[in-house]
Amino acid sequence: ITLARSVGPDGSEAPRAAELGAIAAALGGDRGSLDAALIAGADHAASGWSLGGQQAFDFSRRLGSVLAMRGQDQILIVKGAPEAVIPLCTQQRQGGTVAPIDDEGGAAISARVHALAQEGLRTVAIASRPWSGAPREIETDDEQELIFEGLCAFADPPKPTAAAAIAQLARAGITLKILSGDDPVVVKRLAGLVGLKADRVLSGSDIAELSDDALAVQVRSTDAFGRLAPDQKSRIVKALQASGEVVGFLGDGINDAPALKVADIGLSVDGATGVAQSAADMILLASDLEVVADGVEEGRRTFANILKYVRMGASSNFGNMLSMAVASIMLPFLPMLPTQILLNNLLYDLSELGIPFDRVSPQATARPQRWDMKRLLRFAAIMGPLSSVFDFLTFGALLYLFQATPDEFRTAWFLESMATQILVIFIIRTNGRPWSNRADPMLTASSLIALVVALVVPFTPAGAWFGFVTPPVPLLMAIMALVAAYLLCAEWLKSFAIQAGPGRSHRPHPAHHRAA
Repeated sequence: ITLARSVGPDGSEAPRAAELGAIAAALGGDRGSLDAALIAGADHAASGWSLGGQQAFDFSRRLGSVLAMRGQDQILIVKGAPEAVIPLCTQQRQGGTVAPIDDEGGAAISARVHALAQEGLRTVAIASRPWSGAPREIETDDEQELIFEGLCAFADPPKPTAAAAIAQLARAGITLKILSGDDPVVVKRLAGLVGLKADRVLSGSDIAELSDDALAVQVRSTDAFGRLAPDQKSRIVKALQASGEVVGFLGDGINDAPALKVADIGLSVDGATGVAQSAADMILLASDLEVVADGVEEGRRTFANILKYVRMGASSNFGNMLSMAVASIMLPFLPMLPTQILLNNLLYDLSELGIPFDRVSPQATARPQRWDMKRLLRFAAIMGPLSSVFDFLTFGALLYLFQATPDEFRTAWFLESMATQILVIFIIRTNGRPWSNRADPMLTASSLIALVVALVVPFTPAGAWFGFVTPPVPLLMAIMALVAAYLLCAEWLKSFAIQAGPGRSHRPHPAHHRAA
């Protein structure tokens, strides 16, 4: 935000308005973006001035005042929204003289504010009056019979990345709304620049007349709001939540704190006011909406990969526990030694190290995802027993077809268990066909390396440490056939395992503020 113009009551360039505004900002401002722009735009204007008293900016009154002192000079400076400051003025400065403000002059000033707003410039009105008497804190009654000094107009263009970020959010099913303290005309122009539909902008005065139920209806079709008080921003957030939406709010000013607190996800930025940062759940290091859009996409990708891991772990562990429990009851020997079980778990976990890097289909990130325990249990209840069925087929083949010894049994089941657990990753990691949605090279590498180690260890001298023996070739061929049959059945059954149940439509709404 930069100070673009300092305009006198007659519309001509007048540096006095900016100078007085800079003094007020330096002595008693909240050090927000507008105050910083005033101080930077009127360099050294506040030099030598000290604070004699003040009344801090009030969001309900939309103005604040300071008593500035330098030597024998004492002046009351009032700074705030034009519609709040102008009614307090009875005179206006014209060059070096002061003249009364009549109705025609007041209308001209209001028209000038509107014209600046149509140019996209945010305006702050500056008024003053000489102070007589001892310094003290400013009271509301002191802010009367002021001299209108002029308008400070600020350029606050949207970032070049804003329109693209909003389009990216829209593709992700997220609606963005502007909740601003600025003039509705400025907000409407801004919304048009960034690609938002803003045929109508609701103002704070409009919202004040609406009940909560009526507001909940209006917010569905309105994307831009202007001249909002802090509590009105939080009312809009609550109205969206009442409609079942998940709402994120991005804000950086003191007036954004109430909305940041009530939003499902409060976002602030590095460099925001301390109050805003304290109220937020997350602080972005880069003050750019593009970070939010990228974060949403990365969050959904991470969630999808977490879901893959949970699916794999739940189904694999469920199947292994069922198989181990049945085998332990039915067999006269341990179906797998403790060291073999530990090696199995270690290699399986190593095979899944590549999951965080795995590709995610566009369909998985196109819309928000919810944690659905019923679907997870359904998946484990189908894929887990399927794994156990093939374990039992392996047991039968080993015991009755090959009359395997206990060591051969354990070795063969270890090989079958590792092959099925690791290779099925490539099947259940995607809702589609594995060959049409290939895994990331990192996942492929981690899985195949773990599989190779699992298949090679029993045939090396290290295999004896774990109690493995070299099984006969016919037995190995049978294990390969069982693994292939299991993978075919897993591919066939996974569509039933991951079948979506009845869901609710879910559109998150991040409400984005524009600080006033």
